[in-house]
Amino acid sequence: MPLINTESMLKRAREGGWAVGAFNAENMEMIQAVIEAAEELKAPVIIQTTPGTLKYGSLDLYFAIALTRAKKSPVEVSIHLDHGDTFSLAAQALRTGYTSIMIDGSKLPLGENIALTEPVVKICEPNGVSVEGELGKVGGKEDDQEGGAGYTDTEEAAEFVQKTGVNSLAVGVGTAHGVYKETPVLKAELISVLRETVTVPMVLHGASGLADEVVMDCISRGIAKVNFATELRIAYTGAVQKYLSGDPGVPDPKKYGAAGRDAVRAKVIEKMRICGCAGKSILTPECAGGYPA
Repeated sequence: MPLINTESMLKRAREGGWAVGAFNAENMEMIQAVIEAAEELKAPVIIQTTPGTLKYGSLDLYFAIALTRAKKSPVEVSIHLDHGDTFSLAAQALRTGYTSIMIDGSKLPLGENIALTEPVVKICEPNGVSVEGELGKVGGKEDDQEGGAGYTDTEEAAEFVQKTGVNSLAVGVGTAHGVYKETPVLKAELISVLRETVTVPMVLHGASGLADEVVMDCISRGIAKVNFATELRIAYTGAVQKYLSGDPGVPDPKKYGAAGRDAVRAKVIEKMRICGCAGKSILTPECAGGYPA
């Protein structure tokens, strides 16, 4: 199946009370693992790359890997720019072929955030590319970006969505990127309020390390996309370290790369089950026979 945008899958998730898992991938093995997990569970999936990841590789490289693997898959796969921080980077991702783009102006005052986000929507919409905005800071650190915790204001959220035309909105409810050093203070009830105020699907960033029941409660209140990054990195690195400790002289990177891939696949399956997206992918007619009824 060709890469698709996120609009349809997120609308179905919002209406159905489940969430799409969005997984940050750092290399070929992680992209393979994410799509393999989606295929096993027959789930729609979003592969994400951050500006920091793109400094390590490139838009062209990650897009080519995702596209090549997605073409052979019967499930819905989108490739998403996570935390795009400039109009220029968003435009580059659009030209490359990314099917979903986040433009993150959450550190800016409301008016400046709108001024940054609206032009990205204007260039993406005619090309059928989804746009995610963010309002209310998510704490912690995502690659090179740091943010202080902040909660999304409901009135500002309604204005932001109306003036920018974004397809989805990342909201600040007390989560943070990276590893939690202490239990976060989440305002889960704010999600319920925003669900009644905001007309587009909402996104939860900083889900790595949250208790399963907390993530599921956020989804039940209206979250339609959940981002996972740190836990995948930990799973991959831990598996590689374990393999090398048992065979430190191994000369073939495919050996420990496969171990990392297996660990990430298992972690993605775990997170997809929490999101409730198993069995929710829509198949193209030519692929319909690939899954049992």
